[in-house]
Amino acid sequence: MRYEIIAGLGATNFLGELGGADKIGTHFLNDFEISQTRPLLYVGGRYKLYERVAIKTGIFWGWLSGNDNKTKEPARQYRNLSFRSPIVEWNNQIEYSIVKEPRSQKYSIQKVPGITGLLNFKTNTYIFTGVNVFYFNPKANYNGTWIALQPLGTEGQGILPTRSKYSRVSVSIPIGLGFKWVVTRLWCVGLEYGYRKTFTDYIDDVSKSFVDPGIFNDPVAAALSNRSGELSGNEIPEGANASWTAPGAKRGDSKYTDSYMFMNVTLVYKLRTSRGGRPMF
Repeated sequence: MRYEIIAGLGATNFLGELGGADKIGTHFLNDFEISQTRPLLYVGGRYKLYERVAIKTGIFWGWLSGNDNKTKEPARQYRNLSFRSPIVEWNNQIEYSIVKEPRSQKYSIQKVPGITGLLNFKTNTYIFTGVNVFYFNPKANYNGTWIALQPLGTEGQGILPTRSKYSRVSVSIPIGLGFKWVVTRLWCVGLEYGYRKTFTDYIDDVSKSFVDPGIFNDPVAAALSNRSGELSGNEIPEGANASWTAPGAKRGDSKYTDSYMFMNVTLVYKLRTSRGGRPMF
């Protein structure tokens, strides 16, 4: 039974320029913001090459989100940018079992009376990596309408000769840890966490510097390139200065690419197939 069908539900979280850390210049897990967690769906399949090695492929579909009003860092607050984006990932990973999977539940619990037996429950534990291809499309809410940002070139992409439009398809490297509990000989329940290192800094449409709004022919593009002017009263952080969002000022940090995290709970069904000449585990 080397083949498995997998379905899952989970959560996503974005790690990038928008929102996150309360101290400027930080990145990675410092930019984790629990309030920006969004839903995730998964469907896929797994094939066991060997008892401890498997390959898995499937499709993740979910949302990513970030908002500068979730941080206490003044410069980010004054920047006042936000986004949401669908994330569709073609996931391809190879897994290595640190603790190999038992054949069925009856092999998982030693015959020890009482609660002590439950402490011997063996859980398939594995680490994984691979190569994913994913699609994203950052949008911002403007006057009640969600506007796709990539076509606008909010940092002058496609307008300034030194800045080209970014692709909404990119590649990521997953790194993570998974667990699988045997329920019956055919069914398992799994839990998996994976961090995605990407090769784009535009999942949130923010990477480089502010540009002169006069370069835009579209007033919506000009408005969404710099939203600090929408703040008023107590929304303006103490010490804010218009120079923070002036043309040439830092809008993002291109030194670090964006990343995101997936965590999902899965239901696994093992397919009964012929051995096809391959030895049993």
